[in-house]
Amino acid sequence: MTPDSATRYGTVSRTLHWGMALGLGWMFASAITHSLAEKSALDAFLWPTHKHVGSLLMLLVLLRGAWALMNAGRRPPSVGTLAHLGHLGLYGLMVAIPFIGLLRQYGSARAFSPLGLPVFPGRDADTAVKWMTDLGGALHGELGWALLALTVGHVFMAFWHRRRGPDVLPRMLG
Repeated sequence: MTPDSATRYGTVSRTLHWGMALGLGWMFASAITHSLAEKSALDAFLWPTHKHVGSLLMLLVLLRGAWALMNAGRRPPSVGTLAHLGHLGLYGLMVAIPFIGLLRQYGSARAFSPLGLPVFPGRDADTAVKWMTDLGGALHGELGWALLALTVGHVFMAFWHRRRGPDVLPRMLG
């Protein structure tokens, strides 16, 4: 295992980054499929996993954020203010989106047991909390689309810098 350094991200940072990239790809695929082909076989396969993968991503982003803070002095520097702000936006949305989804789930009075682990039990529908479900309904999906746009921009800029410098991709490839 290699540690983070001023020129390259270490094994843990790269594993968290690419693992989350796969998870986010799965989440985007499930949301896009659910939006465009709701009653399809692909939707029937992907959509039931959305909350489970989202819960795993919520844990991973908290772990990743803590890891980044612990290694802040050893990591490669940002290539500029816009890159720094873009990364803050990505982290902010990766925390806010699952939190808002969890808030909506709790407010709906439905049970929540991602990956079979009970987080909270279901309640009577009369105990639903309207402001929680309204907030989740208004923001969870829309912020998810914003995260998709930022993610596409993140990938685009990594390849942009590969051609126009500084080449940042090797820092995360290992």
